[in-house]
Amino acid sequence: MSVLKVTKALFETELKTTDKVVMLDFYADWCGPCNMVAPLVAELAEENPDYCIGKVNVDDEPELARQFGVTTIPTLVILNKGAVVRQSIGALPKDKLEAFLKG
Repeated sequence: MSVLKVTKALFETELKTTDKVVMLDFYADWCGPCNMVAPLVAELAEENPDYCIGKVNVDDEPELARQFGVTTIPTLVILNKGAVVRQSIGALPKDKLEAFLKG
């Protein structure tokens, strides 16, 4: 499965109620660490189709970023049935990202 481009509408209508575990990557195009993490997040999405992995551009979706209390990027959030299970701030290597995803 590829990485979803997450908007507030998509989050409210689909991701908030899905039975899959969701990982949201809050990022901005101008953010160097975010750009380092992006290909790793894409790899995780391809390798883990049982999870729903999406990216939230904080410049395009500031309300969604505020909803999750995102003040620093990259921020990764794991959700289960719409509830935050865990959160991580900063760039992580792939093995740590995968461990974060799978808990």
